[in-house]
Amino acid sequence: MGMLKLPEHHNLVWFRASDGFLISSFMVTRDYKREEEILDIPVLLQIHGLLGNFLSRGTPRLLPHALFKRGFSSLSINTRLAFAGQMTSTGIFDDTINDIDAAVGFLAREGFRNIFILGYSLGASMLVNWAAKRDHTNVRALILEGLHYSLPDTKRRIFEKWGSSPSYDEVYGMAKSVLGDDPYSSPRDETIAVYGCTGPSMEPLHDEVYTFKSWWFMIGPEARNAMSYRQMGGVKLPALIIRGESDFLTEEWEPGELARIAREGGNRHVRVREIPNARHECMENADAMLDEIVDMISDYSKD
Repeated sequence: MGMLKLPEHHNLVWFRASDGFLISSFMVTRDYKREEEILDIPVLLQIHGLLGNFLSRGTPRLLPHALFKRGFSSLSINTRLAFAGQMTSTGIFDDTINDIDAAVGFLAREGFRNIFILGYSLGASMLVNWAAKRDHTNVRALILEGLHYSLPDTKRRIFEKWGSSPSYDEVYGMAKSVLGDDPYSSPRDETIAVYGCTGPSMEPLHDEVYTFKSWWFMIGPEARNAMSYRQMGGVKLPALIIRGESDFLTEEWEPGELARIAREGGNRHVRVREIPNARHECMENADAMLDEIVDMISDYSKD
Protein backbone atom coordinates (compact mmCIF):
# COMPACT_ATOMS: atom_id res chain seq x y z
CA MET A 1 0.00 0.00 0.00
CA GLY A 2 1.38 3.41 -0.96
CA MET A 3 1.66 6.19 1.58
CA LEU A 4 -0.80 9.07 1.51
CA LYS A 5 0.88 12.16 0.10
CA LEU A 6 -0.55 15.49 1.23
CA PRO A 7 -0.64 18.32 -1.30
CA GLU A 8 1.98 21.02 -0.95
CA HIS A 9 1.15 23.55 1.79
CA HIS A 10 -1.08 20.99 3.56
CA ASN A 11 0.27 19.72 6.88
CA LEU A 12 -0.88 17.57 9.76
CA VAL A 13 0.23 19.16 13.03
CA TRP A 14 0.11 17.94 16.64
CA PHE A 15 0.60 19.88 19.87
CA ARG A 16 -0.46 19.48 23.49
CA ALA A 17 -2.79 21.48 25.69
CA SER A 18 -1.59 22.60 29.12
CA ASP A 19 -3.18 19.56 30.75
CA GLY A 20 -1.42 17.17 28.38
CA PHE A 21 -4.26 16.50 25.92
CA LEU A 22 -2.85 15.84 22.43
CA ILE A 23 -4.50 18.02 19.78
CA SER A 24 -4.40 16.98 16.14
CA SER A 25 -4.82 19.66 13.51
CA PHE A 26 -4.78 20.29 9.78
CA MET A 27 -2.97 23.33 8.43
CA VAL A 28 -3.45 24.76 4.95
CA THR A 29 -1.16 27.62 4.00
CA ARG A 30 -1.44 29.79 0.93
CA ASP A 31 1.23 29.88 -1.76
CA TYR A 32 4.30 31.93 -0.89
CA LYS A 33 7.78 32.64 -2.21
CA ARG A 34 9.39 33.45 1.14
CA GLU A 35 8.47 31.78 4.43
CA GLU A 36 8.15 35.20 6.05
CA GLU A 37 5.32 36.08 3.67
CA ILE A 38 3.05 33.46 5.19
CA LEU A 39 3.26 35.15 8.59
CA ASP A 40 2.16 38.52 7.24
CA ILE A 41 -1.23 37.33 6.01
CA PRO A 42 -4.19 36.45 8.26
CA VAL A 43 -4.72 32.87 9.40
CA LEU A 44 -8.07 31.46 10.48
CA LEU A 45 -8.23 28.97 13.35
CA GLN A 46 -11.28 26.72 12.92
CA ILE A 47 -13.14 24.81 15.65
CA HIS A 48 -15.51 21.98 14.73
CA GLY A 49 -19.11 21.26 15.76
CA LEU A 50 -20.80 18.35 17.56
CA LEU A 51 -19.33 14.96 16.63
CA GLY A 52 -17.19 16.93 14.22
CA ASN A 53 -13.58 16.94 13.18
CA PHE A 54 -11.49 18.68 10.57
CA LEU A 55 -12.47 16.12 7.93
CA SER A 56 -16.21 16.06 8.58
CA ARG A 57 -18.78 17.33 6.12
CA GLY A 58 -19.83 20.92 5.70
CA THR A 59 -17.92 23.88 7.08
CA PRO A 60 -15.05 22.02 8.83
CA ARG A 61 -14.10 20.16 5.64
CA LEU A 62 -14.91 22.79 3.01
CA LEU A 63 -13.77 26.06 4.55
CA PRO A 64 -9.96 25.59 4.59
CA HIS A 65 -9.75 25.03 0.85
CA ALA A 66 -12.25 27.77 0.10
CA LEU A 67 -10.13 30.19 2.15
CA PHE A 68 -7.00 28.97 0.35
CA LYS A 69 -8.57 30.01 -2.96
CA ARG A 70 -9.21 33.46 -1.46
CA GLY A 71 -5.57 33.78 -0.38
CA PHE A 72 -5.82 32.92 3.33
CA SER A 73 -4.30 30.22 5.51
CA SER A 74 -6.11 28.13 8.14
CA LEU A 75 -5.54 25.77 11.04
CA SER A 76 -8.40 23.37 11.84
CA ILE A 77 -8.14 21.64 15.21
CA ASN A 78 -9.70 18.59 16.78
CA THR A 79 -10.56 19.44 20.37
CA ARG A 80 -11.17 16.82 23.05
CA LEU A 81 -14.82 16.88 21.96
CA ALA A 82 -13.97 15.93 18.36
CA PHE A 83 -15.05 12.63 16.82
CA ALA A 84 -16.65 10.68 19.69
CA GLY A 85 -15.16 12.81 22.46
CA GLN A 86 -18.55 13.19 24.12
CA MET A 87 -18.54 9.42 24.67
CA THR A 88 -15.45 9.58 26.90
CA SER A 89 -14.84 11.16 30.28
CA THR A 90 -12.11 13.33 28.73
CA GLY A 91 -14.65 15.14 26.53
CA ILE A 92 -15.51 17.92 28.97
CA PHE A 93 -16.75 21.19 27.45
CA ASP A 94 -15.14 23.37 30.12
CA ASP A 95 -11.71 21.90 29.37
CA THR A 96 -11.83 22.83 25.67
CA ILE A 97 -10.64 26.29 26.73
CA ASN A 98 -7.22 24.64 27.09
CA ASP A 99 -7.40 23.34 23.51
CA ILE A 100 -8.08 26.80 22.09
CA ASP A 101 -5.32 28.25 24.28
CA ALA A 102 -2.92 25.68 22.84
CA ALA A 103 -3.91 26.36 19.23
CA VAL A 104 -3.60 30.13 19.60
CA GLY A 105 -0.28 29.65 21.37
CA PHE A 106 0.99 27.39 18.60
CA LEU A 107 0.14 29.93 15.89
CA ALA A 108 1.63 32.81 17.89
CA ARG A 109 4.87 30.89 18.50
CA GLU A 110 5.09 30.15 14.79
CA GLY A 111 4.98 33.89 14.20
CA PHE A 112 1.41 34.49 12.99
CA ARG A 113 0.31 37.96 14.00
CA ASN A 114 -3.21 38.18 12.52
CA ILE A 115 -5.19 35.30 14.01
CA PHE A 116 -8.94 35.01 13.44
CA ILE A 117 -10.95 32.23 15.06
CA LEU A 118 -14.09 30.62 13.65
CA GLY A 119 -16.28 28.31 15.69
CA TYR A 120 -19.02 26.27 14.07
CA SER A 121 -22.11 25.35 16.15
CA LEU A 122 -20.72 23.59 19.26
CA GLY A 123 -17.37 25.12 18.31
CA ALA A 124 -18.92 28.59 18.39
CA SER A 125 -20.11 27.93 21.94
CA MET A 126 -16.60 26.77 22.90
CA LEU A 127 -15.16 29.91 21.34
CA VAL A 128 -17.51 32.29 23.18
CA ASN A 129 -16.59 30.61 26.46
CA TRP A 130 -12.89 31.01 25.61
CA ALA A 131 -13.20 34.64 24.51
CA ALA A 132 -15.13 35.63 27.66
CA LYS A 133 -12.23 34.40 29.80
CA ARG A 134 -9.15 34.87 27.65
CA ASP A 135 -7.34 37.51 25.63
CA HIS A 136 -4.40 37.31 23.24
CA THR A 137 -2.76 40.20 21.45
CA ASN A 138 -2.46 38.23 18.19
CA VAL A 139 -6.17 37.36 17.98
CA ARG A 140 -8.03 39.99 15.97
CA ALA A 141 -11.65 38.82 15.80
CA LEU A 142 -14.12 35.96 16.15
CA ILE A 143 -16.48 34.42 13.60
CA LEU A 144 -19.39 32.58 15.20
CA GLU A 145 -21.31 30.33 12.80
CA GLY A 146 -24.53 28.74 13.97
CA LEU A 147 -24.03 30.00 17.52
CA HIS A 148 -26.58 28.77 20.04
CA TYR A 149 -28.05 31.25 22.50
CA SER A 150 -27.80 28.36 24.95
CA LEU A 151 -26.57 24.96 23.83
CA PRO A 152 -28.33 23.23 26.75
CA ASP A 153 -31.63 24.91 25.85
CA THR A 154 -31.24 23.86 22.21
CA LYS A 155 -30.67 20.24 23.17
CA ARG A 156 -33.52 20.21 25.69
CA ARG A 157 -35.84 21.56 22.99
CA ILE A 158 -34.75 18.84 20.54
CA PHE A 159 -35.03 16.05 23.12
CA GLU A 160 -38.55 17.19 23.98
CA LYS A 161 -39.56 17.65 20.35
CA TRP A 162 -38.82 14.02 19.50
CA GLY A 163 -39.76 12.49 22.84
CA SER A 164 -36.34 11.04 23.67
CA SER A 165 -35.90 8.01 25.90
CA PRO A 166 -34.77 8.74 28.53
CA SER A 167 -36.06 12.29 28.58
CA TYR A 168 -33.85 15.31 29.17
CA ASP A 169 -34.98 15.61 32.79
CA GLU A 170 -34.51 11.88 33.35
CA VAL A 171 -30.91 12.06 32.09
CA TYR A 172 -30.33 15.01 34.41
CA GLY A 173 -31.62 13.02 37.38
CA MET A 174 -29.48 10.00 36.53
CA ALA A 175 -26.40 12.21 36.05
CA LYS A 176 -26.88 13.84 39.46
CA SER A 177 -27.21 10.44 41.08
CA VAL A 178 -23.99 9.15 39.51
CA LEU A 179 -21.82 12.28 39.67
CA GLY A 180 -22.82 13.56 43.10
CA ASP A 181 -22.21 17.04 44.48
CA ASP A 182 -19.00 17.72 42.54
CA PRO A 183 -19.53 16.45 38.99
CA TYR A 184 -16.20 17.69 37.65
CA SER A 185 -14.10 15.92 40.28
CA SER A 186 -16.34 12.89 40.64
CA PRO A 187 -14.44 9.60 40.27
CA ARG A 188 -17.61 8.04 38.87
CA ASP A 189 -18.95 8.26 35.35
CA GLU A 190 -21.06 6.07 33.08
CA THR A 191 -22.04 5.89 29.44
CA ILE A 192 -25.61 6.86 28.61
CA ALA A 193 -27.45 6.21 25.35
CA VAL A 194 -30.35 8.54 24.57
CA TYR A 195 -32.74 7.02 22.06
CA GLY A 196 -34.88 8.96 19.62
CA CYS A 197 -33.41 12.31 20.59
CA THR A 198 -32.66 13.74 17.13
CA GLY A 199 -35.44 12.31 15.00
CA PRO A 200 -38.74 10.43 14.89
CA SER A 201 -37.44 6.85 15.33
CA MET A 202 -35.45 4.69 17.73
CA GLU A 203 -32.98 3.77 14.99
CA PRO A 204 -29.27 4.48 15.65
CA LEU A 205 -29.37 7.47 13.28
CA HIS A 206 -31.59 9.29 15.78
CA ASP A 207 -29.74 8.24 18.95
CA GLU A 208 -26.86 9.89 20.79
CA VAL A 209 -24.30 8.54 23.25
CA TYR A 210 -22.61 10.51 26.01
CA THR A 211 -21.00 9.97 29.37
CA PHE A 212 -22.82 11.63 32.22
CA LYS A 213 -19.87 14.00 32.65
CA SER A 214 -19.73 15.06 29.02
CA TRP A 215 -23.53 15.52 28.96
CA TRP A 216 -23.47 17.50 32.21
CA PHE A 217 -20.92 20.07 31.10
CA MET A 218 -22.00 20.37 27.46
CA ILE A 219 -25.80 20.26 27.44
CA GLY A 220 -26.99 19.72 31.00
CA PRO A 221 -29.15 22.40 32.69
CA GLU A 222 -26.18 23.46 34.86
CA ALA A 223 -23.73 23.74 31.92
CA ARG A 224 -23.34 27.50 32.36
CA ASN A 225 -20.20 27.78 30.26
CA ALA A 226 -22.13 26.36 27.28
CA MET A 227 -24.85 28.98 27.69
CA SER A 228 -23.52 31.67 25.37
CA TYR A 229 -25.93 34.30 26.64
CA ARG A 230 -24.18 34.06 30.03
CA GLN A 231 -20.74 34.49 28.45
CA MET A 232 -21.34 36.98 25.64
CA GLY A 233 -21.18 40.05 27.85
CA GLY A 234 -17.55 39.24 28.59
CA VAL A 235 -16.50 38.97 24.94
CA LYS A 236 -14.44 42.04 24.02
CA LEU A 237 -12.98 40.92 20.68
CA PRO A 238 -14.74 42.00 17.48
CA ALA A 239 -17.24 39.35 16.49
CA LEU A 240 -19.21 38.32 13.43
CA ILE A 241 -22.28 36.20 14.19
CA ILE A 242 -23.59 34.38 11.13
CA ARG A 243 -26.69 32.23 10.80
CA GLY A 244 -28.21 30.45 7.82
CA GLU A 245 -31.65 31.82 7.02
CA SER A 246 -33.13 28.30 7.21
CA ASP A 247 -31.19 27.12 10.27
CA PHE A 248 -33.30 24.44 11.97
CA LEU A 249 -31.21 24.30 15.16
CA THR A 250 -31.07 27.95 16.16
CA GLU A 251 -33.93 30.42 16.06
CA GLU A 252 -34.03 33.68 14.13
CA TRP A 253 -33.89 35.93 17.21
CA GLU A 254 -30.79 34.33 18.75
CA PRO A 255 -27.94 36.13 16.89
CA GLY A 256 -29.45 39.58 17.46
CA GLU A 257 -30.01 38.94 21.14
CA LEU A 258 -26.47 37.66 21.62
CA ALA A 259 -25.14 40.73 19.82
CA ARG A 260 -27.21 42.96 22.12
CA ILE A 261 -25.71 41.26 25.19
CA ALA A 262 -22.19 41.77 23.83
CA ARG A 263 -22.85 45.44 23.11
CA GLU A 264 -24.28 46.00 26.58
CA GLY A 265 -21.04 44.49 27.89
CA GLY A 266 -19.11 47.21 26.07
CA ASN A 267 -18.29 45.49 22.76
CA ARG A 268 -19.05 47.95 19.95
CA HIS A 269 -17.67 45.71 17.20
CA VAL A 270 -20.31 43.04 16.76
CA ARG A 271 -21.90 42.22 13.41
CA VAL A 272 -24.87 39.98 12.68
CA ARG A 273 -25.31 38.53 9.22
CA GLU A 274 -27.83 36.10 7.78
CA ILE A 275 -26.64 33.81 5.00
CA PRO A 276 -29.37 33.23 2.39
CA ASN A 277 -30.09 29.77 1.03
CA ALA A 278 -28.28 28.07 3.91
CA ARG A 279 -29.32 25.98 6.89
CA HIS A 280 -27.16 25.37 9.98
CA GLU A 281 -24.04 25.00 7.84
CA CYS A 282 -23.54 28.34 6.13
CA MET A 283 -21.11 26.79 3.64
CA GLU A 284 -24.24 25.62 1.83
CA ASN A 285 -23.96 29.13 0.36
CA ALA A 286 -20.19 29.28 0.25
CA ASP A 287 -19.79 32.52 -1.68
CA ALA A 288 -22.03 34.50 0.65
CA MET A 289 -20.36 33.10 3.75
CA LEU A 290 -16.86 33.65 2.42
CA ASP A 291 -17.69 37.23 1.48
CA GLU A 292 -18.66 37.95 5.10
CA ILE A 293 -15.55 36.23 6.47
CA VAL A 294 -13.23 38.04 4.08
CA ASP A 295 -14.84 41.39 4.93
CA MET A 296 -14.30 40.71 8.63
CA ILE A 297 -10.68 39.68 8.10
CA SER A 298 -9.99 42.70 5.90
CA ASP A 299 -11.51 45.13 8.39
CA TYR A 300 -9.66 43.84 11.47
CA SER A 301 -6.28 42.71 10.16
CA LYS A 302 -3.29 44.75 11.29
CA ASP A 303 -0.15 45.52 9.30
